[in-house]
Order: sequence, then C-alpha cells, then structure tokens
Amino acid sequence: MALKRVLSSVRVLSNRSSGSRLPIAILVFFSVLAPLVFFVGRGLYISDQNSIQSDFSKQNVDWRERLALQSIKNLFTKEVVDVVTTSTADLGPLNLDSFRKGNLSASWKVVGVETSVQDNAISKSNQKATDLKQETSQDKEGKFLDDDHSHDTPAKILRRQLRDDRREKRATELVKQDEKVTVKLENAAIERSKAVDSAVLGKYNLWRRENENVNSDSTVRLMRDQIIMSKAYVSIAKSKNKLELQQELQIRLKEIQQALGESTADSGLPHSASEKIKEMGKVLSKAREQLFDCKLVTGKLRAMLQTSEEQVRRLKKQSMFLSQLAAKTIPYSIHCLSLRLTIQYYLLPQEKRKFPRSENLENPNLYHYALFSDNVLAASIVVNSTIMNAKDPSKHVFHLVTNKLNFGAMNMWFLLNPPGKATIHVENVDEFKWLNSSYSPVLRQLETASMKEYYFKADHPTVSGSSNLKYRNPKYLSMLNHLRFYLPQVYPKLDKILFLDDDIVVQKDLTGLWSVDLHGKVNGAVETCGQSFHRFDKYLNFSNHHISRNFDPNACGWAYGMNMFDLKVWKKKDITGIYHKWQNMNEDRALWKLGTLPPGLITFYGLTHPLEKSWHVLGLGYNPSVHKKEIEHAAVIHYNGNMKPWLDLAMTKYRPYWTKYVKYDHHYLRSCNLSE
Repeated sequence: MALKRVLSSVRVLSNRSSGSRLPIAILVFFSVLAPLVFFVGRGLYISDQNSIQSDFSKQNVDWRERLALQSIKNLFTKEVVDVVTTSTADLGPLNLDSFRKGNLSASWKVVGVETSVQDNAISKSNQKATDLKQETSQDKEGKFLDDDHSHDTPAKILRRQLRDDRREKRATELVKQDEKVTVKLENAAIERSKAVDSAVLGKYNLWRRENENVNSDSTVRLMRDQIIMSKAYVSIAKSKNKLELQQELQIRLKEIQQALGESTADSGLPHSASEKIKEMGKVLSKAREQLFDCKLVTGKLRAMLQTSEEQVRRLKKQSMFLSQLAAKTIPYSIHCLSLRLTIQYYLLPQEKRKFPRSENLENPNLYHYALFSDNVLAASIVVNSTIMNAKDPSKHVFHLVTNKLNFGAMNMWFLLNPPGKATIHVENVDEFKWLNSSYSPVLRQLETASMKEYYFKADHPTVSGSSNLKYRNPKYLSMLNHLRFYLPQVYPKLDKILFLDDDIVVQKDLTGLWSVDLHGKVNGAVETCGQSFHRFDKYLNFSNHHISRNFDPNACGWAYGMNMFDLKVWKKKDITGIYHKWQNMNEDRALWKLGTLPPGLITFYGLTHPLEKSWHVLGLGYNPSVHKKEIEHAAVIHYNGNMKPWLDLAMTKYRPYWTKYVKYDHHYLRSCNLSE
C-alpha cells in the first residue's frame, strides 16, 4: 500500500512538472529501491551465514561424537557399547530425558535406591504422558508404514523381516547375558556372606579391610633391630675400652629383651615397651656418636650373621635327628600292647596256638597278601581295613612275617581277633634258616663293623655322611625290610602276591589288581615322578660309572607300599640274583645310601608296569597338601614319611582315615591307654 501511494504521488508530480523528471527519478530510487535492495541483500547474507554455521556446528558435533565414542570404548566393554547402540537404534539418542522417563533396560537401572514420593508421582505422570505419545505416534507410524511399504518388493520385505529377526535375537541374547550377570553377582554375594563366619572378631567393620593393621609387628621388628645394633656396639665398646658405654648398653639391652620376651606381634608387648624403645634409642644415638665406624660396624654385623647362620644349621640338624628318632621310636602304649599279648600267647597251650584254614596258604587260586611288620597295631589295621572292604573275605589269605620279639604278640592278636572268614598265617623271620649271611649280601654287610659304626655313631660329626640322618633308620638293620627281595623263596608255590607295607590303609576291594595285565613285567606299582621329583637321579649316585652307564637319570621312580608281584616271571628273570649282584657292588655305599627303594629301582629297572594312581595315594606321612578327594577315591592310602598315624607326630587331618579301623574298645588297648 505504501508503494502504491508513492507511485501515485510521483505521477501527480510528473504531470505538474514534466520538465524536472531527473530529480524525481533519483528520489524514487532512494526512497523505494534502495531499502528493497538492502533488505534482500541482508537476507541472502544471513542465509549464507546460517548455512555456514550449521555446517560448522555439524562438523563440531561429528568431531565431539567421535571423541565420545573413543572414550566410551576405552571405558566400557563391548557388551555395554552394544547395549547403548541397540538402545540408540530403537529409541533414539540417549539423554537425560531417557533416564527420567525410564526408557532404559533393566541392566541400566540402579537397584536399591529409594526415591521420594514426589519423584514417584512425577515419574508416573511422565510415564503416562510418554505412553500416550507413543500410542499416537505408533498409530501414525503404522499408517505411514502401511502406506510406505504397500508397494515394497518381496526382496525388501524379506530384508526387513531378517532385520527384525536379528534385532529380536540380539535382544534375547542381551537378556540372557543380563540374567547370567545377575546370577554371578548373587553367587558372589552368597560366598561373601559365608566368609563372615571366618572373619576376625573385634574389628570396627568386618567388610572394611583398611581397618586391619597390616604392620601389626612393626614395633616388635624395631625392638629386634635395636637388640642387634646394641649387641654390635657392646662388642665395639669393649674393644675400644668404653666401659661405661658398654655397661649402659648392656643394661638397656637386658631391659628391651625382657620387654620383648616371646612376643611376635605388637599386641603382645607390655605398655612399658614404648619407654624402653625410647631409652634404647638414646643410648644407641650416643654409641653412634662415640663408636660409629662404618667398616667396623659392617664387619661386626657380618660376623654376627655368620654366627646366627651356623647356629641355625646346627639346630636344624639337631631337629632333623630328633624328628627321625621320634618317628622310629615305638610309643609306650604300643610297646605295652605287645608285651601283654606276648605274655598271654605263651600262656596258651600248644594246640590253641594254631590258625584255622591252613590249607588255603598255598592255594594259587586265592588272593594272597604279604605283610612284613614288627608293629602289632599297624599290622592289625592293614588286615582289618582289607577285610572290611573286601567283597568276599573268604578268598583272601594274609601271610604275616615278624621278628622273634613280636612273634607271640602278633599271633595272639589275630587269635583273639580273627579276620572273619579270611585266612591268616604268622611266621618268624629268624626261623628262615636259608636266610643267612652266606646267602644274603645285605645280611653280611649289616654284620660288619663299619656298618655298625655308621649306625651307632651317626650323630658323631667325624663320621662320613653324617648329614644324611634319614638314611640311618634303625629299620634298615632288620631283615624284615629286605625280605621283599626274597618273595619266591618265602612263598615258592604261589604265582602272584600283593605286597603291603604296614603304614597303609585299604579303602576299597583290591581283587581287581590280580586281573591287571602286567605285560610280562614283574612289578606292578604306582609311579611317583612329577617333573624333576622322584626320578632315578634323586636316589642313585650318577657320578659312579656303574650307575651312569646302566640307568637313565630321568627314569621315573615308583613307590613301595602296594606292589603286585608276578612270582613266575620273577623266577624266570632271576630278580633275586640281580638284587644280590648290585648289593655286592654297593658294599661301600658308593652307588646309593641305605634303604630298599634304591636297590628296588635298580633291580626292577625295565620290569615295572605302572598302575593307575588311584590304586595307591602316597604322602600322608609328610605332605599336608594331599587333596581330600584324591584320598577318598584311593584304593590304598599310604602314610609314608615320619608322621605315622600311630605317633603324636601324625597330621591330625589324615589320622581319622586310620583310626576308624582301630578297635579302641578292646580291653588290651584300654589297659595300655590307647585312645583316639
């Protein structure tokens, strides 16, 4: 309208004065066209600026998104990123509104957080609004989708269906992963709650480890350091004739030693310990000012260290000797049992000293066991446990050999406690007239003066090899230990026999061992090698050319205690002759130390068939880490080592496997104070 008015006024002016048209044209240009040009140009400039800014902002957003994605990948696992990607693809970008509206999966929700009533009301109202919006949007989207996909080709429809199937499958996998994580967290919480029973009482909070004092012995270690330094300065003060300082150091040393006592933790120290530490610190500072010489103090501390190490070695050797002595000493209760049974046996008339079923002793169709022992209680456990776990005890025959000292006791025990329907026979090794020094090299060697000196002066430091105390076992003086190399001579009419030590317990029926194919070998045993342990180089002297030329140092060792011997093959291979040959060569103990395992490894080299490890589990006499399942699944468990189950040295966690076969209610055991 304004433009029309301007044009009409121009026409009037032109009619009035047609001679002056140029000024009028200029006036029209500046009043009409100039503002128009200005506004059009400004609009174009603004649109260009907006497009440039939008492009720049998009670049900035793209750059920020890439940086955020890199940070997220570093912070979260692939599964979490997949959850975010799936949520973004289905619901749009994640933002604070999504968290407020609760449009996230259960794995993103915080469990256990209580909100206020107002927050709940707001969340419910927001949820209703979002539901209405989603319903309307779904209706609209459904219409649009129907319109859009009405003319789709079959290929597009198939791709869309496959895409939907993949999404459903992925959602199902995420739900399963979420459930697995929940189960793991629940199990971890249960285990954590169980640990409360074993937690240390008296803490401020059982779940806060930072409340535990890690350095609970820091004061004790400080006092020990002060004792060491004071001893060094006492010696230096004496050498430099500083008698007053020496006396003061000795007084403080005595005080702090009394305060320390036998304490191993700060909680065991008396209240006066802190004052003693301060006083000792003052004296040590004074001694440092007057006596400190780096070279002198270093030499004194080195001398003290060497003295302490020598004392530790001496005590360790003494401890080893005492442990060996304790392990091989017969307890009073067992000695009492043997004496009472021996007296009772020799009071019996001759006709009552015989065992029944003697016709089974040479029957090769029965299951025969060889047991050589001088321990009545231990032998009774072997027989009792074997019979209690046997399917048919009447087919089992036990051949016991003992010495003349325990012959009466061994007979009397099994006369009073017969092993059910099984057959048993007890013999005296001293009555084997064929076993003499002219036939057996080891018996001849045991009677020599050098061997007696080796045994009875073993604790003397001048005796060669005095450090190997474990080889100076008194049982090596008994032929019961070496009788295992003469099985065909002891039982000439048997084909197979199972050899058992007296420190084992039978937990399953052993008749399956007689059906094991030894593949022409003589000895069936469980191998004991594991990596570098219990191989031939552990038992034999490979610096000797007789050993190095004939044996492999990495050959696997095996165990005595439960061995199946084929006596037919034994006789064909002349195993006893091989044993005699090597025993003669070892008269000076240059090939191996004393014992029966090293000559056994040599004698049965290449003639041993490995049995399944579950037949024979070892280590219950020295190894505290034998697994419980391994013990329970074993047919035979072996208490090899010093900690025998009938000694106070026995490991308490292994002892019940042995004690459950002891007849503690027997009147002879009660009279000798034998109890669990």
